Formats: sequence, structure tokens, C-alpha cells
Amino acid sequence: MSEYPILEFDSAREAMLEPARLIRPMDISPHVVACFFQDVITKLSQKHAARVVRHLRSEIGTHPIYEMDFEGQRLTVFHPGIGAPLSAALLEEVIALGGRKFVACGGAGVLDSSLAVGHVVVPTAAVRDEGVSYHYLPPGREVAADEAGVRAIEAVLQKHHCEYVLGKTWTTDAIYRETPQKVKLRRDEGCITVEMEAAAFFAVAQFRSVQFAQLLYGGDDVGSEQWNGRDWTAQTSVREKLFWLAAEACLSL
Repeated sequence: MSEYPILEFDSAREAMLEPARLIRPMDISPHVVACFFQDVITKLSQKHAARVVRHLRSEIGTHPIYEMDFEGQRLTVFHPGIGAPLSAALLEEVIALGGRKFVACGGAGVLDSSLAVGHVVVPTAAVRDEGVSYHYLPPGREVAADEAGVRAIEAVLQKHHCEYVLGKTWTTDAIYRETPQKVKLRRDEGCITVEMEAAAFFAVAQFRSVQFAQLLYGGDDVGSEQWNGRDWTAQTSVREKLFWLAAEACLSL
């Protein structure tokens, strides 16, 4: 028994609730974009570019799984929810359905105020300041993104002449506890963004032996003396562009 329960990692492959026993696989594309932008998904649905092929369920309601055609290939799309626990659970269920190659697109707070709103960030690793990853991997400070996934994203960004930055992201469970001292600590160890899911995504993917990489764009500024929202959620064109970049990178895996 550890002094801290979060450090009591159990490497057992089988859990009491095992997704593969609860969810039957179906004929979905193994290439999956986890899109945090509900506005983009809604637009795709309204234009009939994406159709619902399955509903996953939780106490907050249904979680649609979409399929669409992109450049002659099938692509699965879903909104992973917000926060590591829900996002990890939905990722588990999509893996059980048949997803194998994942690229996520979302936004993140920036720890460096010079990183402009909308600037593309490709996380290479995530600092594990959340809880989910400790149930999938032994305790450790960081978890890496899938290297092939990162390379695929970089290739697409370079093809389209998109400026981007590679770096670590800080994954936290508590958006209202990003204190100035914590921000400084994370920035000093090389983090350039903060969000709530990446470490969990990367850990689940490693445990389940699937590929997972992520695209982020610079959002609110938490690196200054005072928080600045920078109207980051209104970056409609950036969000749409990031989705299509994620789709292209995902299908290249």
C-alpha cells in the first residue's frame, strides 16, 4: 500500500468493467478524429457531411459517433467530452468499437503570452498532473504522444505551410487551480500549453496499443500576471482548419 492512492498502479490487463466485453465492435473506420469543437461537428452534421452511426451513452446524455468521407476515405469523428475522466472513457469505448488511429484537435491555454491566439501547437508529451493516466501507466512525470502520429501531423502542417510549435503540454484536472506558482513550475519544465485531456489520451492509447497524437491551438493566456481569455473560443476559421488538418493527418497513418 502506498502513502498516496494515486500511486497504487495495478498492471492487470483485465478490469471489472472491460470495454471490449461491454461494447461490440462495429464497422467503423479505424481512423478517428476526436474533435473538441462542437461547432465544427454541428456544421458537418447540418451539411450532411457527417452521419451518426452509433450513440454512446452516459448520465449527461448521448455521445454521437459520426462517419464521413474525406478524400475518398472513411473517417470516424466524435466529440470526446471535457476533462480527462470522460474523455478517457469515451476513447476506451471508441477503441472497443474499432478505432485504432487517433488524432485529436482542440484548444489550450498558453503559458507563454507571446504564443498568439490560433497558433498551432503539436504536443510531443504531456505532464501528468491529472488522475486518469496513473491508472493506465506506472507513476511518472510525463507521457509521450505517439511518435508516428506527431510525424504525420508535422508532415500535413508543412505541406500546407502552417506555422506550428512542438512542445510539452500540462494536463490538469483543475482549471480553477492553475495558480501563478504552478504556471511558473510548468513553464520552467518546458510546458507551453495547459489543457485537461492529453496525458489521459496518451496513457490510454499506450495501454490499449493504439496510436494517438494531438493538434492544439493557442487559446486563453494563463502566463501573464492576469488571465486573459483572448476570445479564444470565437476562432471559427481556426477551429475548422484544425479539424481538416487533423483529418488529413489521421488518414495518413
